[in-house]
Amino acid sequence: MSILLFFIAVWYLSLFSQSFFLHRYASHSAFKMNKFWERFFFIFTYLAQGSHYMSPRAYAILHRLHHAHTDTELDPHSPSYSSNIFSMMWRTRNMYNDISKGKITVEERYLKNLPQWPAFDRWAGSTLSRALWTGIYISFFIFYATSPWQYLLLPVILAMGAFHGAIINWFAHKYGYRNFILKNTSMNLLIIDFLMLGESYHNNHHKRPSSVNFGFRWHEIDPIYPVILFLNWIRVIKIPVLAPVNSGNHIAQDEHDASSSW
Repeated sequence: MSILLFFIAVWYLSLFSQSFFLHRYASHSAFKMNKFWERFFFIFTYLAQGSHYMSPRAYAILHRLHHAHTDTELDPHSPSYSSNIFSMMWRTRNMYNDISKGKITVEERYLKNLPQWPAFDRWAGSTLSRALWTGIYISFFIFYATSPWQYLLLPVILAMGAFHGAIINWFAHKYGYRNFILKNTSMNLLIIDFLMLGESYHNNHHKRPSSVNFGFRWHEIDPIYPVILFLNWIRVIKIPVLAPVNSGNHIAQDEHDASSSW
């Protein structure tokens, strides 16, 4: 039971930090926060993600490239240009590393309003840091695992961010339903999304990239949206313009694909 609870905690804490801080804040500037809270969430993200920590800056650039070049050869992760989910994620990993290490030139338009803490990113993404977290996870399993099968969860914990990315970037471009007809293959993977904390409403997100609420129809509950409203209320963050909550019940067609904006 301890291992299962630990797995669930890592799944959701990691996913929350990715969706709230890396995705909605760093990539899309859906809300603002001061430097103190920005660094607080840097540290929170590191503690939540551990061995699979992702730099907010590098993640944001990678994700902006995805929106600008969705389903083209320049897309960092497109099922349309990868033969399988593993090759897609390996390509994503390589591009992320190249961005992190400054090995590729990034256009200026992708560098606006990025969270910056280079010294912290160097430590959090270092081999030593990842090795220390790996040791912590293995030790936890040694002390609390009650069955050999539970060790099958260990690789998932060690690379949790990659698993989250694979679910959305592969399956949400292949399966699901659409609220909006866009010039890409994005779909809403789950009808009610508590598994991915709203991230699976991928078609909605490609239509409204900077929206703080990934849901659109009445049943598309975004669990992170109330948290954002609460943090806005207590002034930890500031939402520039509160987007209206829509509850559509038909497919909307839009000639303008908003997926290249943030």
